[in-house]
Amino acid sequence: QVHLVESGGGLVQAGGSLRLSCAASGGTFSRYGMAWFRQAPGKEREFVAGITRSGLGSYYADSVKGRFTISRDNAKMTVRLQMNSLKPEDTAVYYCAAGQYVSYTSNTNDYNYWGQGTQVTVSS
Repeated sequence: QVHLVESGGGLVQAGGSLRLSCAASGGTFSRYGMAWFRQAPGKEREFVAGITRSGLGSYYADSVKGRFTISRDNAKMTVRLQMNSLKPEDTAVYYCAAGQYVSYTSNTNDYNYWGQGTQVTVSS
């Protein structure tokens, strides 16, 4: 059982930056591919970024490519999402997710564990 807790959300102006963190506990962290998803009001949850178990590979939704960077520290059992050049359309609740032995997948069904989410609001 893996427990995920996100932090770092908040209110920022367009063009600004935020860094989200996800702290994991329980399980063997290095067995899990990690990802960030987001869900805006009235919309389905969508993939944002993912990272392989080793941290050597990362992949992004086209909408955030070049602006967001995902990273992980297996020793500290954390994953982060650095978000730069934020836009109002990035406003959403951001969720951290863990999938055992998964990599390079944006399918929500491939992720077994989810955090409670952290709100990101970008004002214009």
